[in-house]
Amino acid sequence: MKDYTIKMTDGVARNAQVRLAAPTSLVIGKGEQVAIVGLNGAGKSLLVDMLTGKSPLLSGELLYDFWPNPSHRVYDNIRLVTFRDSYAAADTGYYYQQRWNSQDMDDVPLVQEYLTAPCDEEFRQQLYTLLDVRRLLAKPIVLLSSGELRKFQLVKSLLCKPSLLIVDNPYIGLDDNARRVLTKLFEQLSTTLGIQIVLQLSRLNDIPPFITHVVTVAHKQVVSKQTRAHYLQSLCVSGCEGVITPQKRADILALPHTADSYDAPEVVRLNGVSIRYGSRTILKSLHWVVERGDRWALSGENGAGKSTLLSLVCADNPQSYACDISLFGKKRGTGESIWQIKRHIGYVSPEMHRSYQKNVPTIDIVASGLHDSIGLYVKVPEAHRAICRFWLDVFGIVQHEQTPFLQLSSGEQRLALLARAFVKDPELLILDEPLHGLDTYNRQLVKSVISAFLARPGKTLIMVTHYPAELPPEVNKSICLKRNE
Repeated sequence: MKDYTIKMTDGVARNAQVRLAAPTSLVIGKGEQVAIVGLNGAGKSLLVDMLTGKSPLLSGELLYDFWPNPSHRVYDNIRLVTFRDSYAAADTGYYYQQRWNSQDMDDVPLVQEYLTAPCDEEFRQQLYTLLDVRRLLAKPIVLLSSGELRKFQLVKSLLCKPSLLIVDNPYIGLDDNARRVLTKLFEQLSTTLGIQIVLQLSRLNDIPPFITHVVTVAHKQVVSKQTRAHYLQSLCVSGCEGVITPQKRADILALPHTADSYDAPEVVRLNGVSIRYGSRTILKSLHWVVERGDRWALSGENGAGKSTLLSLVCADNPQSYACDISLFGKKRGTGESIWQIKRHIGYVSPEMHRSYQKNVPTIDIVASGLHDSIGLYVKVPEAHRAICRFWLDVFGIVQHEQTPFLQLSSGEQRLALLARAFVKDPELLILDEPLHGLDTYNRQLVKSVISAFLARPGKTLIMVTHYPAELPPEVNKSICLKRNE
């Protein structure tokens, strides 16, 4: 048995487009539990792709020692759960809003159909208990919330008992209790079953206690590997804080008022709204009023119905026409079109992120927000492109305006989708886990942008997050949903 699990020496990726900036050497030793950290776009995923063999080497050496399973293939010994929440594992032809269209569920597989891999039954039941997935087994996979989908991905990857589990941002989308449970699961996997854990983390100061070593990646180079204790001692969180400049804040405040803005004092009114899918009640007799200028925090455990509630407000859910709902002072179904409603709403969510598979220039992704479309199907006037560049600059990624969207890192993609939400200067801003996958710097940057935007008159906010510290200080109201069993 060697003293390493993975050993790379002077590795250079064969494909120049996914190559780190310098030849890379790194050893993951036996028994080490590793966090790979770095800012968005630093090269964390590029490094993992090299370590797993997804990016074959042009030069250098990559060695594995998967004792006690040396005969297993690399694929069997290393399992990777990537950042992008995706239903693709079920090959369901998933599309945006499919979760809300129950008539399209007939041929959608259930969660249990994708958890049938041969496995020790006691271990299977242990996973189900620790991650609380039994209640999900009979659920169509596209009805999973972002956090539930994360649990499904983890269970599916763990059933084969890999030697090494690599997880990209495992805690995003999970409520506080689920994060604690997941950390406990990682600890048990490492201590009881001997599975090594490698986490890719964007929250630079959020390293779970079971981690023994931290690998820092910056500017597409491996900078250092050190013990967790030494890393935390050297970490200067204040040096990672981002904030928009006074000039950009002034530019946001000076934006012209939207010409077709609404005048109603109420933005949202739900009167006893109930939503059901089959035998499951998602929302039950919900009463809620959002007034113009309100700043709401929407919270609740995974599967409590937060995204379903937002789908009603955003006019994405067909069931909203059967409910007593008023938006911008007009009752649903009284003649207003979906596009008239959406014109006033800026929206970003994990749901949108995972459905946005358009590999077009990033500026076109932002411009699609002007038309409320997934993709861009019209020619955009130069004046509108200037607005798109303004918001790309605000979020710090204007240099990527011509970069194909799918070539951006996941964090950079989220910043582009945030720019898309702001680009039409909406009266109602709905941000569902907006800091999902962002590093420490960009989380602070986005919070400061939200605060600047809310300083303008008549702006209303509904924001979902599982981290109360991510809420901007302007938030003054809250609603917490409870899961209906």
